[in-house]
Amino acid sequence: MRLFATMFLMTVAAYGGELKFESLLNGKDLSQWKTPADPNCWIAHDGVLTVKSNSKRAGDILWTKESFADFVCQVEFKFGSGNIDTGIFIRNKKEQIQIGVSGSKKRDMTASPYIPGKGYPVEATGIKKLLKLDDWNTLRVRAVGGAYTTWLNGKEVMDYQSASAIEKGPIGIQLHPGRNMTISYR
Repeated sequence: MRLFATMFLMTVAAYGGELKFESLLNGKDLSQWKTPADPNCWIAHDGVLTVKSNSKRAGDILWTKESFADFVCQVEFKFGSGNIDTGIFIRNKKEQIQIGVSGSKKRDMTASPYIPGKGYPVEATGIKKLLKLDDWNTLRVRAVGGAYTTWLNGKEVMDYQSASAIEKGPIGIQLHPGRNMTISYR
């Protein structure tokens, strides 16, 4: 098994007994990412990536240029304004780990998996106590095959086995369409 690790906005490095984090966000530009549809929605400056809706609220996904099989992805995020509904896509644009309020559930489902056809098959536990609404949060996502595990601010909150997971693909950050929102990552 090849395991990858990530540190903020997707850092990826080979696993060799000890997790080694390599940043995929340099805080200056999006050179390690595929060009987004609307680059004005994705602003990298002073070590922070700010993601904000455009006037059309069209939505977008920022994809890594590289594809990954098994990995650990760690992001720090801070809610901004609006209706925060975003997530980390796992190897394709179908399976994701939610950050913020689910449009279908109308409540915060941070750290829970969204799987097409199943919705949210499990819900992360203890989120209300762990989530800092006005400060930075750390979300760690481990994907080994179809086994997804999440930690929020250092506490394991979810474990799920996806039967529809694909073997390898990029990691994505979602800007949900139809929302007026801002979120920051560092």
